[in-house]
Amino acid sequence: MGNLVSEDDREIEDLQVEVADLLSDFVHAPLLEDQHVRGVLPAPSGAPAVRAVLGDRGECAPDRLTAYEIPLRADEELRTAHDVVALLRAVHTGTHIYPANRVTSTMRTDLYLIDPEQVTEAPFTTDDWSATLLRVLARPSTEQVRSHLRGFLFRDDGLLRLYLDSDEISGVVATDVRPGGALTALLAALPSLLGDEWRTSDAADDPHCRYLVDLTDW
Repeated sequence: MGNLVSEDDREIEDLQVEVADLLSDFVHAPLLEDQHVRGVLPAPSGAPAVRAVLGDRGECAPDRLTAYEIPLRADEELRTAHDVVALLRAVHTGTHIYPANRVTSTMRTDLYLIDPEQVTEAPFTTDDWSATLLRVLARPSTEQVRSHLRGFLFRDDGLLRLYLDSDEISGVVATDVRPGGALTALLAALPSLLGDEWRTSDAADDPHCRYLVDLTDW
């Protein structure tokens, strides 16, 4: 008979899945500088933590990799997958002194047990916000599918142009957005905003869409 899983344990399991999904983006793209994600491990014995393994691109030798264990609880709340990314970037930059009881090893790789209270998280970048937005648009849940991502283009001044179609509008519509902040609200409103006439203009210099919707101030 299988063990019953508590609601708290299920939340940790779901978060470990989210972390693994997000960190998989950094297998080919560097997490920072020349460092790539070479592994994501759920902490053993059901511990509410995740372990991320960093190293050079393509590196597999255990002694040339570094692992970090990050707790997923913050008091009564859970950290997000993006919090884990921010902490990883912070601890893998510069010089950090770890007490002996927070340095160990796993599978022949050095393992550092991170205390988030002693770390200042690295800031979330425009590219991070953009990647989050593109990820949700490209992989929507079934109930969210009212528009589809057909393409994207990074623009000057931190803007991101999205090329979308919609159940209500024929053809491809482009929209300029400023990634960051209330992404959930933007995603929920996006299909209906594509038809706001007062936001639209001809995209004379862009042959890849019918017209352009300006959502930079939304």
